[in-house]
Amino acid sequence: MQSKPYLLLTPGPLSTSKTVKEAMLFDSCTWDDDYNLGVVQTIRQQLVALATPQAGFTSVLLQGSGSYAVEAVLGSVVADHGKVLIVDNGAYGARMIEMASMMGIAHHAYSCGEVTCPDVAAIEQILQQDPAITHIAMVHCETTTGMLNPIAAVGELAHRLGKRYIVDAMSSFGGIPLDIAEWHIDFLISSANKCIQGVPGFAFVIARQTELEKCRGRSRSLSLDLYAQWRCMEDHHGKWRFTSPTHTVLAFAQALQELQQEGGVAARYQRYRNNQHQLVAGMRALGFEALLEDTLHSPIITAFYSPQHATYRFNDFYQRLKQHGFVIYPGKVSQSDCFRIGNIGEVYEQDIAALLIAVEQAMYWKQ
Repeated sequence: MQSKPYLLLTPGPLSTSKTVKEAMLFDSCTWDDDYNLGVVQTIRQQLVALATPQAGFTSVLLQGSGSYAVEAVLGSVVADHGKVLIVDNGAYGARMIEMASMMGIAHHAYSCGEVTCPDVAAIEQILQQDPAITHIAMVHCETTTGMLNPIAAVGELAHRLGKRYIVDAMSSFGGIPLDIAEWHIDFLISSANKCIQGVPGFAFVIARQTELEKCRGRSRSLSLDLYAQWRCMEDHHGKWRFTSPTHTVLAFAQALQELQQEGGVAARYQRYRNNQHQLVAGMRALGFEALLEDTLHSPIITAFYSPQHATYRFNDFYQRLKQHGFVIYPGKVSQSDCFRIGNIGEVYEQDIAALLIAVEQAMYWKQ
């Protein structure tokens, strides 16, 4: 364990409020109505309300990290005769391709490069050339670089061409305004420890109910059967098929209350965006260069090129910042030497200001 607390400037797990942590001090029974009806079912309703005001959508919670839910969706939604177009411009698009490969799901990979925004026209051309494709899957905020992908435009394309649409909104849902009905999203995936500012332990899927109902018997896994998990929650008033991560769920319920108290997704988005703008301006003033053009940035996380100094080592820089109370993220871009700094979680203007002071003090290669 660390000797002193620090602020997590990562894409999740992230720094949480004291009250979210305190919510986990209560022990719940997974069979009790106070937990299932009072907490789980309320969360499910709140998630749908955050996703869209329109009817026809439902939600299902699933034990594990966000990747578990992504795999559950791919393995439960794409039928044996189906084929999914997977948009890949980072590690998480690539992970979906790996999942599809391991499950034997027919897929077409559209890989456009880690620092390139997916081209909607190119996606349409692929769909026109391959009529076997039934689904499109892509990441909203690709935290490999911090890029925000054009999911609304791809949703319009999916709707026009009659394709089912899967969006990995792991690092964006709750922190960036969206409407899954207006954007024609059939399955949206996120997790507890991202922009809603809960703790790790479960992920969730918000789905068009008519599409989810078609998934019966399709799953390639017992534990990751999205339809079976949803049906159990529907039939047994919030009951999970297997052991529920009760403490994480209680923390998430508290986090949802705090999201509402902050002013909802719009207010949180504004805070995150202000954090990101302040961060980029301050880092540039210190001589750092962002990996992406400003128009491609999300308010979630930003990648910066590593300093071109012979003595620079990321781990040394990381440890110096940690001594000042800040934890950043290593780079994940295969073709560029960079590191990443997140803006989400319990992070405010004064925290970014303090971080920038710490960065300047940690720049040992200039001292």
